Amino acid sequence: MPFCPNCGAAVEGRYCAKCGTLVEASTPGATEPAPASQAPVVSTAAGLEDNVAGALCYLVGFITGIIFLVLEPYNKRPFVRFHAFQSILFCVAWFVIVLALNILFGMMYSAMHLWFIFVPLRALIGVLGFGIWLFCMFKAYNREQFELPIIGPMAARQAARP
Repeated sequence: MPFCPNCGAAVEGRYCAKCGTLVEASTPGATEPAPASQAPVVSTAAGLEDNVAGALCYLVGFITGIIFLVLEPYNKRPFVRFHAFQSILFCVAWFVIVLALNILFGMMYSAMHLWFIFVPLRALIGVLGFGIWLFCMFKAYNREQFELPIIGPMAARQAARP
């Protein structure tokens, strides 16, 4: 612990508490405070921006949509709520469409043996769904509230509810 060269009192910091004399930084054992030019680090509330949260609503389909509807700061933001509901409704609709087409293609495949038509058609439908999924993520990331034809208005109505 350094001592004041003027009065001999113990000093904590750069100034003597007893007489106010500046104690040199070269004094052995003196602690040097942070320079005044450095701004203190202020911790802000962590969180995602709306466009990132909206894009992430689509990431794992209805699972991330539900997660963003449950998480506290995001379930109050209309942009994120819209994309979460649209993600959920898109995944449910896509599941129903794929299931119905698989049943239909399975019946036609076994009855007509036209596998060379149905295999590329199923692949094309899968690529179409993947493209719509990517397109929705892209639009959400660009801060656009793009509504899919049938489920978009339903998602907007659900997002507007408290």
